Amino acid sequence: MQETSINKRSVMVLPIILLSYFLILLDNSIIFTGTVKIAQDLALNQAQLSWVSNAYSLTFGGLLLLGGRSGDLFGRRKMYNIGLVIFAISSLFVGLAGSPVAIIMARAFQGIGSAILAPTTLAILMDNFEGEERTKAVAAYGATAGIGSSVGLIIGGVLASQFSWRDGFFINVPISIIMFILAMLFIEEKDTIEGKIDIFGSITSVIGMIALVYSIVGESNNIIALVIAIVFIGLFIRQEAKTSSPIMPLSLFANKERLGAYIARFTFLGAMLALWFLTPQMMQNYLGYSPLTSGLAFFPLSITIFLSSLQVSRLTKKFGNGKLMVIGLTIVALGMFGLSLFNENSNYWIGIAIPMMIIGIGQGFSLSPLTASGIAHTTADEAGAASGVVNMVHQIGGSIGLSVVIAFSSAVTNPVSSFRLQMLIATIFIVISLLAAIFFVLPQSKKK
Repeated sequence: MQETSINKRSVMVLPIILLSYFLILLDNSIIFTGTVKIAQDLALNQAQLSWVSNAYSLTFGGLLLLGGRSGDLFGRRKMYNIGLVIFAISSLFVGLAGSPVAIIMARAFQGIGSAILAPTTLAILMDNFEGEERTKAVAAYGATAGIGSSVGLIIGGVLASQFSWRDGFFINVPISIIMFILAMLFIEEKDTIEGKIDIFGSITSVIGMIALVYSIVGESNNIIALVIAIVFIGLFIRQEAKTSSPIMPLSLFANKERLGAYIARFTFLGAMLALWFLTPQMMQNYLGYSPLTSGLAFFPLSITIFLSSLQVSRLTKKFGNGKLMVIGLTIVALGMFGLSLFNENSNYWIGIAIPMMIIGIGQGFSLSPLTASGIAHTTADEAGAASGVVNMVHQIGGSIGLSVVIAFSSAVTNPVSSFRLQMLIATIFIVISLLAAIFFVLPQSKKK
């Protein structure tokens, strides 16, 4: 009877979860392919344009731990709906923005909504699925992480070229209203855990994370920001070790499989965000592609992610989660290295499309195992916190990784040489992910 009820709920619960997560990823991707148009419409300089993305990343990454734990304490459906409302209102503000300050502030506000939605959706998934059903649901969630970002580049290119980049944000409003109604109808509110929000831990984590990202992406006072980050992250860890209601239980890191998955996901997203953010700019600025063409150029990546993701459940049964992760990351590393070989004599199909297809296959195999290992062996009381950590390393890893790639390649003025160096650095990130999977995740996976 329990399995039957789970299957009935899954008919609507899983689509709600996946569409919500897709919306979050979609908007970030629209920013990537729409950067040139946004800069033209709002007269943004390069620094202001980077903060359209960074403002979102800062609030999203900085508040994820708090957002994840809030679902444990106050109810996942309640927090999901609050996140939807914030996301819808902020999306409207982004679409209406008429100045650099307006769009940057709206994007920061949007990050708050995403910080609540992202971990809550994963925790709701864990509440509603067990056993093999959970494996399939996590596979779909991981596939959405890859497909959503790459398809978002295509949709963003279509909107920027044929309509307006603003439409990509306006459409969030009616969709969010529909999702709100569906959540009230189909998502059951689970029992909350006893406890209270760790105020000191929340404040120190937000300041520490924001300062850490700013120390890399900021244009001034970077050393001061880094010192602040170290101090506040240290205070945060100390607080989490002694409080009875941590927003990030340190026990989550005691398990080597989860620890390895967090490290691997951090560097993996650093590489992938560099790919998603920098490749459209290279194609528009060097190859002369329009936003539409540069978005459509990601189709080989999207289709191979989709096709390989369909095989994850079957391959997980055959190889195990850890081994499939290692296989996937190895394939991604090969594809990313292939992109780093792009030169002035390369055409799109050989220099970009084929490496993207290889990356897509590996990414489809990697993201679901990374998600599954990130929430492995957690109790119901830890579900929201673990989901928050998974999404935190996803978002912060992407933001910091992209910043590192840009920082190390900024002195190279030739666009092709710069892109080659950027993709080579991204390849190194993937290799680090692979090593984390081999030495932390794989041994634990073999013990099961």
